[in-house]
Amino acid sequence: MAATSPGGGTVHRAVLPTVMLSLATVVSAVASLNTAIPSIARDTHAGQTELAWIIDAYALVFAALLLLGGAIGDRYGRRRTLAAGLIVFGAGSAVAALASDPNWLIAMRGVLGVGAALVMPATLSTITSTFPAERRTRAVGAWAGVAGASAIFGLLASGALLEAWSWRSVFVLNVVLAVIALVATLAVVPESADPDAPKLDLTGAAITVAGLGIGVYSIIEAPVAGWTSVRTLAGIAAAIVILAGFVGWELRRPNPLLDPRLFRIRPFSAGALSITLQFFAFFGFIFIVLQYLQLVKDQSALIAALSMVPMALTMMPFARGVAPRMAARLGAPRVITAGLVLVSAALLVLSRLDETSSYWLLLTGLLPLGAGMGLAMTPATAAITDALPQDKQGVGSAMNDLARELGGALGIAVLGSMLQSGYRANLSLEGLPGPVAEQAESSLALALRAGPQVAQEARAAFAGGVQSAMLTASIALAVTAVAVAALSRAARPGTGNSVAEPADQNAKLNALADDGTGGRGETRYTRQV
Repeated sequence: MAATSPGGGTVHRAVLPTVMLSLATVVSAVASLNTAIPSIARDTHAGQTELAWIIDAYALVFAALLLLGGAIGDRYGRRRTLAAGLIVFGAGSAVAALASDPNWLIAMRGVLGVGAALVMPATLSTITSTFPAERRTRAVGAWAGVAGASAIFGLLASGALLEAWSWRSVFVLNVVLAVIALVATLAVVPESADPDAPKLDLTGAAITVAGLGIGVYSIIEAPVAGWTSVRTLAGIAAAIVILAGFVGWELRRPNPLLDPRLFRIRPFSAGALSITLQFFAFFGFIFIVLQYLQLVKDQSALIAALSMVPMALTMMPFARGVAPRMAARLGAPRVITAGLVLVSAALLVLSRLDETSSYWLLLTGLLPLGAGMGLAMTPATAAITDALPQDKQGVGSAMNDLARELGGALGIAVLGSMLQSGYRANLSLEGLPGPVAEQAESSLALALRAGPQVAQEARAAFAGGVQSAMLTASIALAVTAVAVAALSRAARPGTGNSVAEPADQNAKLNALADDGTGGRGETRYTRQV
């Protein structure tokens, strides 16, 4: 049925399925190519570092441009921005399907990231700006569930395609989904925009791209250059300085892409931190475990993807049903913390994987991983979006999406680099000719071609890298759970730090906007009810 929107119109019953399809199209692309990593490595002779870039170029550009994408939607219209993003995404996928060089493939994945950065914030801001209050919570819950489970859909779809065709078919699927979503968007999604939207902050966007790009580049290249090398340390230091410069720039802007003062609101900060680390672990895990299943356990792409299904079957009901009910009964902070603890425990179990492990050990980790992600996602998403007023939902949605995609990009970079470092450290190549040893060291897919003895040792070395990466992720999630709990305890009722108190929240937002400005005219937030 159609429902009355906040603006007094009606919301077509197909709007939610349409924005869900658009969301699934761009989110599934973060993970879908993971199933094709072995075949890409064989066909293009890409090393492990290049493979990491092929996956992470999309997530990095996606994350770096999300704030700008949300602002573009606010200014020029969310429906128009959604359609433009789908066109860029589809065109980039069509060109990527023809690539034969890993560097060209990396470049095209970056183009896809540009399209995705326009699409994703427009989907959530369309929901929050057009759906009535009584339907908005369930719609946001569905959005959160689809955002998480779409990665599994991408894995299954690409795994099935790889049974019959090459990795290029994964990009063809992207084109098909983008075309269907574009037609549906133009047919049913209403236009919504902020008539008073400020001028776009292109300088802030450029600083973000530079800071994140240098940081992720330094992390991905660290196994080759060395974690303590001048190049790596200087790159990470430069990224920190540039991103600090972004904060300083945004504090001086009358209408920033993201007002850093918002992070003084502890539930907002807790939600952003939680989402970032959840997807740090999630996408890092997907990147690593699919290589483990295909290259160490010798599974096909489809079987490896099907192995992930229990995680999705657990995640969806927890995100849509269990998490909202538990949050209403126990409070969102407790539910978020419990979800993070579950994810940490799951990763600790998965750190026991080796070349002889059975599927039962993997399943023991997948179930709590899905449950924990589902529990933590929905209340953390609501904490972020509820902190901003109606006419700033594009930027609020982009912040939520930024936390997801930035976490994913960092997870692939950091955990992928730890995997590669562990693999290189555990691999003995004595007696092998130089060119063969160099190929074997660059990736497991190429090492498997160097003979049975080298292949066996390479599989064991790779499994050692998997263990190191999963243990690191488990520790990171445990620390995050403690930090979220501490932030939540500091946000007492009546302090203006609780997203459950709209009047107090508005007062806090207004105070933050005026805090320390000296009359310079910083943006004043007012929630439209």
